[in-house]
Amino acid sequence: MSDTISLHGLRVRGFHGVLPEERRVGQLFVVDVDLSVDTSTAAREDDLTATIDYSTLAHLLAEVIGGEPVALIETLAQRLADVCLGDPMVQVVEVTVHKPDAPVGLPVSDVTVRIRRERAE
Repeated sequence: MSDTISLHGLRVRGFHGVLPEERRVGQLFVVDVDLSVDTSTAAREDDLTATIDYSTLAHLLAEVIGGEPVALIETLAQRLADVCLGDPMVQVVEVTVHKPDAPVGLPVSDVTVRIRRERAE
């Protein structure tokens, strides 16, 4: 059985990017994660310890987004997926990193990278 716990719209300032200006000034990143988790025990026992504490998860993800800069948002997405898969209850994670202020030279409303990772057997 697999249920989904989602955390969408986590907004954190980060310093990721290829351009020196992105590393110096920083910009807003918005992150969505969808976690495949069996929530049946948590629901049956009404027990937070049997599921994902999304407050704790949000803070862990924010540390990565606001932490060590990387050139590519693909790399950032992978680091965020690794954090999620660090919890043994998470079987699959889908991470979307939004970079709404990406310097592409033309007007765009958003640039995103979405990855899906599964727990290695």
